[in-house]
Amino acid sequence: MGLLLGLLLLDHLTVVTYGHPILEAPESVTGPWKGDVNIPCTYGPLQGYTQVLVKWMVHHGLDPVTIFLHDSSGDHIQQAKYRGRLQVNHKIPGDVSLQLNTLEMDDRSHYTCEVTWQTPNGNQVVRDKIIELRVQKFSVSKPTVTTGSGYGFTVPQGMSISFQCQAWGSPPINYAWYKEQTNNPEPIKVAVLSTLLFKPAMVADSGSYFCTAKARVGSEQRSNTVKFVVEDSSKSIKTKTETPTTMKYPLEGKDLPIFFIVLIISLCCIVVFIMAYVMLCRKTSQQGLPKELEVTNFFKQRSDIMKVHFSGIFNNCEQTEQEKSLDIHF
Repeated sequence: MGLLLGLLLLDHLTVVTYGHPILEAPESVTGPWKGDVNIPCTYGPLQGYTQVLVKWMVHHGLDPVTIFLHDSSGDHIQQAKYRGRLQVNHKIPGDVSLQLNTLEMDDRSHYTCEVTWQTPNGNQVVRDKIIELRVQKFSVSKPTVTTGSGYGFTVPQGMSISFQCQAWGSPPINYAWYKEQTNNPEPIKVAVLSTLLFKPAMVADSGSYFCTAKARVGSEQRSNTVKFVVEDSSKSIKTKTETPTTMKYPLEGKDLPIFFIVLIISLCCIVVFIMAYVMLCRKTSQQGLPKELEVTNFFKQRSDIMKVHFSGIFNNCEQTEQEKSLDIHF
């Protein structure tokens, strides 16, 4: 008797130490008719607890019917109706969600997610959750246009680009692409797929585009218009090479400073001549009159040369001013 009480106490301590896994699932899930739905069912793995059995059941009447079973031997789909369109996730530990494809209206029912674990002391623990599946016929939503290009809707000529038209609703969803015309209110149909491909994009492809989506239920929906621009790279290069060049006068606006520079140089030359003259005068005062006449003649010749030099400078300045005035008139 004491040994039995000890085992019961040990089992209780094990449960308190490790706890039981908690199964989580929503009360209801809604899926689109002819579409796919995921019925969530998850738990947090616990140390010492090993998953040994996963079972999904559907309630038809009073008695639930097993439609999926996963044990040590693998996956087993129990009903032919669900073969090829039912699968259970095994990639993530603790995730035993049910994926049901191509929903029919008679798939509406209550589904039970049941998981069995083996405890650290060798016993088994079973937990289950009941989820209601609703199937509705959804009209298509307003489609959106996206592109995978980093350029957006403006691309250089020769680049490959595709537009994606995406909408949500009961499949199948039929897509169509249109291009607006400049002189005609009726757009041109350019594609009947969800993807519009330009391979490569040409300048003639530039324009305004939109897509439409139509499902089994509801009216046709139209996306916003997007403006697609294909830039002609060769034209831009040609424009750069044919840019007209204008004549620039390197001395324009600088004639006056150059004149001053020349004037300063000339004054320096005069100072040098004067100093030379003073030195010669001192020598001639010692050597007599003939030398003085010779020096006078020398500086007279130098003076005539300086006059000719300055007259040439001023004539050039006047000629430059006349040329500028002519350029302005032209």
